[in-house]
Amino acid sequence: MTKLNINGKNYDIDVEPDTPLLWVIREQVGLTGTKYGCGIGQCGACTILFEGQALRSCVLPVAAAEGKKIETIESLEKNGQLSKIQKAWVDHQVPQCGYCQSGMVMATTALLRNTPKPTDVDIDLAVSNICRCGTFQQVREAIHAVSKT
Repeated sequence: MTKLNINGKNYDIDVEPDTPLLWVIREQVGLTGTKYGCGIGQCGACTILFEGQALRSCVLPVAAAEGKKIETIESLEKNGQLSKIQKAWVDHQVPQCGYCQSGMVMATTALLRNTPKPTDVDIDLAVSNICRCGTFQQVREAIHAVSKT
């Protein structure tokens, strides 16, 4: 049995220790905002916050997550209100198909928690997620808008 803390709630999970955390989040816990993209940690659709840092959950075995603080996209909305980042995503019309967006929002959340006024270089380094729709300019605009508030 693995004990996980996801979005402030404790879970006892019975899976093989090498099961990717992504599948536990989606299949055992039922939080489907974290997406499967490539399965090799490259695309970023599965990005979560792990001890406050953006991490690709498809390549993290659940055994490595025991006792760690895990945050998913579902943790950002509070009392029916979107986070500042989620609101900026809407205001700047970032999503096209939307598939990669939860991962990008989580990477941005980690970035802005650690670097409240990021440069374009900071953004490029921290938000390395792949967006097939090519919304990178809107992502940058949304991040800069949040960093000005």
